[in-house]
Amino acid sequence: MKVASAGTFESNDCLITVHHHQGLHIEIQSIVFEQFGEQIEKVIKATLAFHGIENLYVSINDKGALDYTIKARLLTAIQRLGEINA
Repeated sequence: MKVASAGTFESNDCLITVHHHQGLHIEIQSIVFEQFGEQIEKVIKATLAFHGIENLYVSINDKGALDYTIKARLLTAIQRLGEINA
C-alpha cells in the first residue's frame, strides 16, 4: 500500500498522512481538538470535495496549524500519493 505524508511535528504545523481507502476516513489528533476539531475536519473535507476525492484515509497530527497550513499539507500529501496534479 502506498502511503504519502507532508508536514512536521513543529509548533503551528501538522503532519498529514494519506493512503488509498474505501470511502473517506479522517483521523484527527490535535492539541487544540476541543476548540478546533470540527474546523480541522471541515477544512479537510472541503479540500477533498473540491478535488473530487471520495476514497481516502487521512490522518492528521496537528500542533496548532492554521487552515491554510492544513490545506497545503493535505494537498502536498495527496499530490505525493498521485491523486492530483498541481
